[in-house]
Amino acid sequence: MIDLRSDTVTLPTAAMRAAMAAAPVGDDVFGDDPTINALQQRVAQLAGKEAALIASSGTQTNLLALLSHCQRGDEYLVGQEYHTYRYEAGGAAVLGGIVPQPFEVEADGTLNLATVEKRIKPDDPHFPITKLLSLENTHTGRVIPQDYMLKARRLCDKHGLKLHLDGARIFNACVATGKSLSDLVEPFDSVSICFSKGLGTPIGSVLVGSKKFIQRAHRWRKMLGGGMRQAGIIAAAMDHALDHHVERLAEDHMRAQQLHDALSGLPNISVEPAQTNMVYVNFESLEQAQKVSDYLRDNGILTARSQRMRLVTHLNIRDEDVDTAVHLFKQALQLV
Repeated sequence: MIDLRSDTVTLPTAAMRAAMAAAPVGDDVFGDDPTINALQQRVAQLAGKEAALIASSGTQTNLLALLSHCQRGDEYLVGQEYHTYRYEAGGAAVLGGIVPQPFEVEADGTLNLATVEKRIKPDDPHFPITKLLSLENTHTGRVIPQDYMLKARRLCDKHGLKLHLDGARIFNACVATGKSLSDLVEPFDSVSICFSKGLGTPIGSVLVGSKKFIQRAHRWRKMLGGGMRQAGIIAAAMDHALDHHVERLAEDHMRAQQLHDALSGLPNISVEPAQTNMVYVNFESLEQAQKVSDYLRDNGILTARSQRMRLVTHLNIRDEDVDTAVHLFKQALQLV
């Protein structure tokens, strides 16, 4: 099957599997795993932060960040469509007693900072205590401008807030902009970096920040059952991805652009501009989208069954897969 549902469906390469099999390991709960220790140090240095902590998923690193920045009854500011609010099962509220203050996300993936500032609560016992602003980069494949991130930093400094980034696909932003990881994440107190999406590892995410922050996150990770033992096999895959799968993200971006260009202008759909590895196709109705998705599935292509259909290019998508997808899309649209 040609799977365009997400870049989370990638399979580890033979070289990555070999690196995992050969990894020196130890008990990471005791701090004894050399491969994990080396990876954490490497990612912290790449991000320009003091320390880093490995975890099983981006959901967990985001949750660790929120729990480490906020106490029960505190508030975090977040976009309605951002993962830390919508797609992570309300963990901050359920497990941390942290109150979300969501905002509508602008067309470019940002939040209106003037509106955000108005919703920062005064120091009053009637209100939760506003502690944190949580952003994303990329968001639905869009790269958030660095000038915006710097404005968000100044807003947080003005009001004494912390600033967190869900950087699940931050390396896509690095490749798209030509900027280094440390440059893009410099304004943030903490950053969650996922390796099981565009970088193609089977599992793993890293949280970066100050030493004191990571110490708090380490305690929360243990409490949440996230302490892994001989997890150097995971860190080895992530280390391999840093060596071999970052620059090649440009290939995913190129194929997404090819997919966008070929689908644009087809009847009864509209295609949003592609910046990184995601193409969004908008259908006239949900029924039409589902019929197209079903036709594609029956002919060997997996897509979401949604009216705003996301197509994601990744490590396991080749040029000929894009050609096949375009050909079958054209056929499907003629039949619905």
